[in-house]
Parts: sequence; structure tokens; C-alpha cells
Amino acid sequence: MSTFKATDGTEIFFKDWGPKDAQPIVFHHGWPLSSDDWDNQMLFFASKGYRVIAHDRRGHGRSSQTDLGHDMDTYATDVAELVAHLDLKNAVHIGHSTGGGEAARYVARAEPGRVVKAALLGAIPPLMLQTEANPDGIPMEVFDAFRSALAANRAQFYLDVPSGPFFGFNREGAEVSQGQIQNWWRQGMMGSASAHYQCIAVFSETDQTEDLKAIDVPVLVMHGDDDQVVPIANSAEKAVGLLKNGTLKVYEGLSHGFFATHPDVVNADLLKFIEE
Repeated sequence: MSTFKATDGTEIFFKDWGPKDAQPIVFHHGWPLSSDDWDNQMLFFASKGYRVIAHDRRGHGRSSQTDLGHDMDTYATDVAELVAHLDLKNAVHIGHSTGGGEAARYVARAEPGRVVKAALLGAIPPLMLQTEANPDGIPMEVFDAFRSALAANRAQFYLDVPSGPFFGFNREGAEVSQGQIQNWWRQGMMGSASAHYQCIAVFSETDQTEDLKAIDVPVLVMHGDDDQVVPIANSAEKAVGLLKNGTLKVYEGLSHGFFATHPDVVNADLLKFIEE
């Protein structure tokens, strides 16, 4: 099992597939999942000759169930240390949901030569929470309900989320995949309840406006217009206007987990973007 030790001693699990001299693609997973969420994309891009890397965020998956460092700065620092550990250069960083926030924070601060492009899928930036400056955001009561549900019965909560809004399986006529629901549950239950509880504040309250403004590389912003978890109007549509070199790709009728439900469509669009 491949791991490296972060500066504070946290063991971070990662996958590293493909030729070590090939262009690297780094994947950042969403809450409360793991690097396994990217298996389809990793297999696809490895088959195209790329080096593909994905890690389990601290407190998630197979990484240490540390109670410390659950903030966006530490998440991005862990990525920077992984990148240095593997000496990745000219990489493409792809992040979903909370992983999109992590990728944006990292890319905004990355060392020169480390990153050439980024893609944000159903990503949380610039800010999810409703505030005076972000009046159309999501009210705090929604995130408080997440915390309550997690604390009361995490196992049931982690069935309810993928069975409903995450994949859009609550929509009339949806083709429900029990395998995807169970795989979401499996990944979530691998991680630390404490880490997941703390991460709710991270993904809801972190303002990443300045991160988006600071990113110089081309960024593809991909979002389903039926995203019930991270509404497109308060995320992707705002994010693309803050980026120096951003392009918005909207998927009509698709959900928050659109890259998992429609991998063939998304993989083709990512490949085109990377190869441009």
C-alpha cells in the first residue's frame, strides 16, 4: 500500500498508476469519499498513457484517521507535499466537489512548473454558505442538518445521500444504480466520523474567491445543471467569472455525481481539454 507521511505525521494513502515519465493527472475526491471515487477516470486515462494519481484526504479512506488539520489550507498542503514526494511536473489537477475546492487552493499556490491545467467538477468554490456577501448561498441550517444526521446515524445518512440528491436518483425516471449507492456508502464508512463532521464546515464555509482569482492556468469548470448538492448558480457560474482563463461546460439534467453516472461523456470532455 502506497503512503507518505505529511509534515505533521499523518499517513496519506495514494494510488500512482501508469508510466512514471508520462504526464501526470492528479484527482481530488469529494466528501466523504476516497480516491476510489475516481477509479473509472483513472483506468480511462491510464489506458491513454497518462500517469494517474489520487490520494485519500486525511481522515478519509485509508489515510490516517487524524483529528487534526481539517481545513482547506492543510488539505492543500498535503497535496503539495504529495506532489513534491512524487516530484510531479506539468500536471493536470481534477477535483470534484470538496476536492474541487482542495484542487483550487493547491493550484492557486502551486510552485511554478507543477501545474499546467485544472478541471473543477461540481466544485464548491467560490463559497457555498449563505452570507451577507453571498445572499444566494445555502443557509447554515442545511449544513447543521448534515452534522446532526451524521452524528445521529452516519450509516443511514450515507445511504440516504447517494440514494437521493447526490446522483439524482430521487428524480422521476432516474436509472438507479444500487452498485453506485453501495460504493458511495462503502467509501464513506471507511473514513473517520470526526474528520467527516469537521469537513462539513470546510466545504461549506471556506471562501475561495481569492483562490480562483489567483489561478493562472486554464481551468475547465464542469457542472450538472440539476446539481442538488452544489447548485450551479452559486458555484460554477460564479467561479468561471473569477478565473483568468476559465471555460464553463454545463451538463443538462445531470446531477452532482455526473462524472460517475456519465463517465463516457465526461471522460471524453476531459481528454479533449487536456490534449488541447
